[in-house]
Amino acid sequence: MTANTDDSQTMGDSKAIISNQEGIHEKLDDVVKKHLTHAFQKPYQKHTEQAFAEMDAFVKAFLTANPDGEIILDACCGVGQSTRILAQQNPQALVIGVDKSDHRINRNVEGFAADDGFSAQNYHLVRADLNDFYRLVKAADWPVSKHYILYPNPWPKSKHLQRRWHGSAVFPQMASIGQQLILRSNWRIYLAEFQQAAKFVGLQGEIDALPAADSSAALTPFEAKYQASGQICWQLTLHR
Repeated sequence: MTANTDDSQTMGDSKAIISNQEGIHEKLDDVVKKHLTHAFQKPYQKHTEQAFAEMDAFVKAFLTANPDGEIILDACCGVGQSTRILAQQNPQALVIGVDKSDHRINRNVEGFAADDGFSAQNYHLVRADLNDFYRLVKAADWPVSKHYILYPNPWPKSKHLQRRWHGSAVFPQMASIGQQLILRSNWRIYLAEFQQAAKFVGLQGEIDALPAADSSAALTPFEAKYQASGQICWQLTLHR
């Protein structure tokens, strides 16, 4: 999804979301049902097909060498801070971070050396379009244990419902990936909508406020910025 910062206001040094929605979008159910009954047939972009083929080889090699290993998918990973942290927290897993921006995934991350060594062991960062990457992961049937979607842009204008992940054509594929889906946002309505949409594909879960914490414990730079500015960050955890 494309970044959109039009509807925001300064709160400290971060931005709090402003929306003309007071609750879950009235057309959410109709949009989700439409996408569940109409196949998403957009042609794949070549660069994403190539990136997926490379990652698929890593996944197969990892599972061959580690039959009990886990695959963790970190979607919209940005600079890859969350990918690196998840790799450290889950040494038994192969963590794959995906972002559409080559500039972001090649940036250095404070606290992680460029040659930190983890990339050769249990994480990889890849530039790809998630609208295509999700469909390729689904077709390849990767055994993903946890699927993280951390602080995607929520597109808060009501007219932009279908630009949010749960209103997009790829929602059926993305929601089918992972035994557990973990989403975080500083806009609770966004997570409430995803929670409602997820019920159509057999996912259940709860939304909880993250404890206010030292920004050094945050999974992403956005999370650190929001919490440092006094915003509440929320987590939706979904299970099959």
